[in-house]
Amino acid sequence: MGTASTMAITTEALGLMVPNSACAPAVSADRKRIAEKTGEISVKIANENLNPSKFLNEKSFMNALTVLSAIGGSTNGVVHLTAMAGRLGVNIDLKNFDKLTQNLPMIVDLKPSGIGYMEDLYKAGGSIRIFNELKDFLHLDAKLVNGNSIGKEIQKASNWKQNIITSKDNPVFKGGSIAVLNGTLAPGCAIIKQSAASPHLLVHEGKAVVFENLEDLANRVDTEELDVSKDDILVLKSIGPKGGPGMPEAGLIPIPKKLARQGVKDMVRISDGRMSGTASGTIVLHVTPESYEKGPLAVVQNGDQIKLDVPNRKIDLLISEEEINKRISSLSDDKIKRRGYNKLYMDEVTQADEGVDFQFLK
Repeated sequence: MGTASTMAITTEALGLMVPNSACAPAVSADRKRIAEKTGEISVKIANENLNPSKFLNEKSFMNALTVLSAIGGSTNGVVHLTAMAGRLGVNIDLKNFDKLTQNLPMIVDLKPSGIGYMEDLYKAGGSIRIFNELKDFLHLDAKLVNGNSIGKEIQKASNWKQNIITSKDNPVFKGGSIAVLNGTLAPGCAIIKQSAASPHLLVHEGKAVVFENLEDLANRVDTEELDVSKDDILVLKSIGPKGGPGMPEAGLIPIPKKLARQGVKDMVRISDGRMSGTASGTIVLHVTPESYEKGPLAVVQNGDQIKLDVPNRKIDLLISEEEINKRISSLSDDKIKRRGYNKLYMDEVTQADEGVDFQFLK
């Protein structure tokens, strides 16, 4: 369930793909069928001027976000869907997303949250069977690109014995595969794919081991001199939308080599960046405001205590508010003179919770 597969399934749920087309493997005969049907619908769209803005609405995006959670999808899906919604003037509040999905069953047993692969999901019945299992949670009157409602399409779902798509009453993960966090370390928000995390680390307090940027991480993470234990929390700064710049997929901070040799497989890791949909671990991402914007992440120091409490949706830097504000006020401003696209990007790009899109395109 990488980002590409995630976006295929959520784009279909949104209504922008031929029904039951998201899971077909590249080499399958189904791809010819899907291509032909896509061409047919494309001609209809051109002839009738059927722009997405004419049938997509808030219900469409709620359906896509519901499916994102229920399939154990990539955390990148949150950013992409938020950006797409912004282009249509639909505001995605991630706290509402968390409320919407907190008790939503995750019903697709694929890596990294489960055991299967995309071809297994295809053989199990694909996206339309997922939507059918989720019908009690979807807006069934939402329109699709072929003119039908999603409710009408899911009536075509077949049912045969398989073990990849579970029932909502017997889920792979009980609720909210992606959790939205808030606290003194992330006054805006942060997210974690808790379905792919280590259960014993979902409530954890530890000492921060800080890397200021990717270069600092590369230079020190595998050195014998690094002061780190398995109970510490790895913190990486400056990989957000502006700090990267570009919010690189670097949130899967590697386990320090000295700990990996001891058999350590997972640690709490925190950053303002992203990670691949195929990655697993107890990894907090998309911290907002990012460190470049002088969010609290920017002032975390080695030895500071951090507490993660996913059940209560909290991520806190355990120092006083006064100390946080004092540290932030001492940060220097960006003195770089920018021109052209660099200036446009840095002036206009939004934070992760708003889709990392240009403000003027919302």
